[in-house]
Amino acid sequence: MMLISPLPQLPMSDEVADHDVDAGLARRAAAADVGAFEQIYRRHHRRVHGVIVRLVGQAGARAEDLTQEAFVRAWQALPTFRFESAVSTWLHRLAVNTALMELRTRRSRPWHEDDEALETAAALDTASHAMLGRDLEQAVATLPPRARAVLVLHDVEGWKHEEIARELGMAVGSSKAQLHRARGLLRTRMGDDMT
Repeated sequence: MMLISPLPQLPMSDEVADHDVDAGLARRAAAADVGAFEQIYRRHHRRVHGVIVRLVGQAGARAEDLTQEAFVRAWQALPTFRFESAVSTWLHRLAVNTALMELRTRRSRPWHEDDEALETAAALDTASHAMLGRDLEQAVATLPPRARAVLVLHDVEGWKHEEIARELGMAVGSSKAQLHRARGLLRTRMGDDMT
């Protein structure tokens, strides 16, 4: 008689395992387990901070404050989180919303001044371009706020122009124009073709 050995269990993919770990931590944190929330923070701080920096263009103390604000909102909203998406996706969306709210509060000057700043920045001489080097993140950070937000939301986050227009309070055509101008400025600064 031949014995058939059981099939070895295949390890879970890292993504599935991370999702399960995050979901477990989120459930514990929703029940006021501060230690579980600290683990969520440690696991996702870099990604949340990175999204905020890309959108608001400041890598200093303000970006860290906004990162903390996003996590405070997460802590407050966890009891109502319905686990319809991954915790990482939910945190990412909170980070984007926090950054967008920051951009809205910066509206103390008219948005058309961004257009003027974009034109001025495009006129930088070659020496200034060389100082920027080949660092795309640094080049994106130098864009005027509205152009940077449209570029990041469209090209990095995958939003449609209609969504961007609604979130930033602009016409769809303005969103498309800002994206075109931002890409052109980046092409100039980076010295490469971007599509």
